[in-house]
Amino acid sequence: MRASVNNTVVVNGLVKNFEVTEKEPGFLGGMKSLVSPQKKTVQALKSISFNVESGELIGFIGPNGAGKTTTLKILSGLLYPTSGFVQVLGFEPWRRDQKFLKQISLVMGQKNQLWWDLPARDTFELNKAIYEIPDTEYRENLSELVKILEVEDLLGTQVRRLSLGQRMRMELIAALLHKPKVLFLDEPTIGLDVLAQQKIRDFIYDYNKKYSATIILTSHNMDDLIDLARRVIIINKGKILFDGKLEDIISKFAKDKIIRVYLDKSVDVKRFSEIGEIRKYNFPLVVISVPREVSAVAAAELLQNFPVRDLTIEEEPVEDIIRRVFKEDYIK
Repeated sequence: MRASVNNTVVVNGLVKNFEVTEKEPGFLGGMKSLVSPQKKTVQALKSISFNVESGELIGFIGPNGAGKTTTLKILSGLLYPTSGFVQVLGFEPWRRDQKFLKQISLVMGQKNQLWWDLPARDTFELNKAIYEIPDTEYRENLSELVKILEVEDLLGTQVRRLSLGQRMRMELIAALLHKPKVLFLDEPTIGLDVLAQQKIRDFIYDYNKKYSATIILTSHNMDDLIDLARRVIIINKGKILFDGKLEDIISKFAKDKIIRVYLDKSVDVKRFSEIGEIRKYNFPLVVISVPREVSAVAAAELLQNFPVRDLTIEEEPVEDIIRRVFKEDYIK
């Protein structure tokens, strides 16, 4: 399989196995593992294939241990695959070609590339030297990034004294000073408060549009996907379950509608169970779920037989739909 002109990332039949040592419980089990260790092979990626076109921003999602981070590490050259074909920007990532490394960046929300006891500016200067960024270009890029991410007054602050949200913004600056064509983002909003998450999302969206950067984003935060990714790849147990538009997931796997009812007066909550599954009851609010095909009938019944002040019909939360995709019944 060869990369086309439009495909920045090409993955075909990618397999990654890890050899791990099995340890028996207890002290004797630990000693036995040291003397005669028993090895087993864990298959992290099971022949996955996908392409990413230039300028695409895709969500790469799945539960812990699904294979997301392993895939990103292979695509960025940190891991060598067991087998399969992989190209990023026409390069084999694990060869670590300098031309390749100067065009990509990997940001991991749980890893810190900044020097903890030094101001972020010092790491930026180091990256300037590593990526051989000309002085004028460096100053222009840094000025633009710190202004957009609103950290102008924090460049001289020790990294350890920054909040998590401030540090994450500095991590993005360090990763983007050399204007990479491909950006791998592994949980970039993890642990951030709602306001900080939105700032990061807005920045990623704008960066993708302005520079036509190809971005692969992993996240457990459904807001990241809704705001950023038109296309999602769902992976579980090392296999790709779905690759397509987010709205296609919703139309295929959304089985219920959510009805929110505001009551004028209290009623026996058990009566609502005759109409659908009660998700929440906190007077005056009642939230129930009903099959999509009967949502209109259920709403009419509620309006006719209950003291309803207001009623809305909504789609299921995306995270509930994604959770359903992970169930064994939906695995291809």
